[in-house]
Amino acid sequence: MKDNIPTVSIQNVSMKYQSPEGEIEAIKNISLDVAQGEFISIVGPSGSGKSTLLNIIAGLIKPSAGKVLVNNKEVTGPTSMVGYMPQSDQLFEWRTIWQNIILGLEVQRKLNDENKAFVEKLIKDYGLYEFKDKYPSQLSGGMRQRAALIRTLAIKPEILLLDEAFSALDYQTRLIVSDEVKQIIQQENKTSLLVTHDLSEAISMADKVVILTKRPGTIKSAYNISLTCDSKTPLGCREAPEFREYFNQIWKELDVHV
Repeated sequence: MKDNIPTVSIQNVSMKYQSPEGEIEAIKNISLDVAQGEFISIVGPSGSGKSTLLNIIAGLIKPSAGKVLVNNKEVTGPTSMVGYMPQSDQLFEWRTIWQNIILGLEVQRKLNDENKAFVEKLIKDYGLYEFKDKYPSQLSGGMRQRAALIRTLAIKPEILLLDEAFSALDYQTRLIVSDEVKQIIQQENKTSLLVTHDLSEAISMADKVVILTKRPGTIKSAYNISLTCDSKTPLGCREAPEFREYFNQIWKELDVHV
């Protein structure tokens, strides 16, 4: 943190929706600070407001109460400070991989020589350069997800939000891609928040796991994750002796039977 200022500061955030059945309180009084380079996983029962919280951080919806600060600046709408990866890769099939990756820069009118060079370096570093003129249908699911991540990194966000970003992949590909994505995030030193229903994924990727209660979602508890393993990849972390203990403790708190 710069001068002890967190990269992300969620301050007493609540969100209420109006529905035909009346008012629904999705999340209530959530406060959380995230340090520079920290990776936070957010888990909780279905309907606990995990994705709602990410949408608020991204500036896609305005909270009913509270606020979110990124680098000490309040988020009041969509911002290039925040990169968002949803469940599907959302690549346009009629655009090449290169054209998909530079899309955000085009929209923000930042497609200059410096940013083109940055994108070229990213796709070379992360193994997509020889596929840059291919179309999404010609790539595997894992490569498509890697392209989606590079597209998100291309706008140079301060933080990354991953909303069930691997859920559309089959189990084997999901393990491989989560390893690749975590390594890229570490190399680029990005602050990240992951929402997932996969508890093993949450523990193996994160520095901290935050547990939300059933609706209205509040922070029930948080676990700082410390795993002793030779390989610090998500796949390697699952072999750590402490992994099962974290899994069992967090599972008991999840209220998944509700």
